[in-house]
Amino acid sequence: MAKSIAIDGPAGAGKSTIARQVAQELGFIYVDTGAMYRAMALYMLKEGIGADESEKIVSSCKKADITIRHENNEQVVYLNGDNVNGLIRTEEVGNMTSAISVNKEVREKLVELQQKLAEATDVVMDGRDIGTVVLPNADLKVYLTASSRVRAERRYKELVAKKVECNLEEIEKDIIDRDYRDMNRDISPLKQADDAILLDSSDMTILEVKDKIIELYKGI
Repeated sequence: MAKSIAIDGPAGAGKSTIARQVAQELGFIYVDTGAMYRAMALYMLKEGIGADESEKIVSSCKKADITIRHENNEQVVYLNGDNVNGLIRTEEVGNMTSAISVNKEVREKLVELQQKLAEATDVVMDGRDIGTVVLPNADLKVYLTASSRVRAERRYKELVAKKVECNLEEIEKDIIDRDYRDMNRDISPLKQADDAILLDSSDMTILEVKDKIIELYKGI
């Protein structure tokens, strides 16, 4: 029977980085569910659909074919046959992702794909509602978080390294706003599952967080 690890938490907590490393060490498949939502958001932006146009989002999401393949030990996200790995990590896509993720039809389509992946192979999956909705029976559930300031500083450093002009205060404000939207949406709000282990990474290195999660998994 396939094994699964669910890692939930707010934006900028380091979920994707940690999940990828945990999966690699355990020999599991890493499924970045956020990337799937980002691909859907990118599709909406390409179609010129606004975040408040619910009816258009519902009809258009059915036309978006989003798949995940693993090539050379790397997750590649395909949107209607095109590799969009290099297009889905912008701030614009991130904000649109948070907006469309409240849509019931969008979530149902993507959750179904995520559950099929988990049934077929050992996975580490990260997102906002993995432990509560997507994989409620995961072998290990972790709620990974960090202070809004620490998360903003991490994002700021990433953008500066890419030579992207940005403002730390604005980034933190965006993170706080996104947290509020994610935690207060009607459908699958961001919250810690009752049986999830809380892990605050504010004062931890990536290696320390990765080792802790593997320790937790081996202890179950």
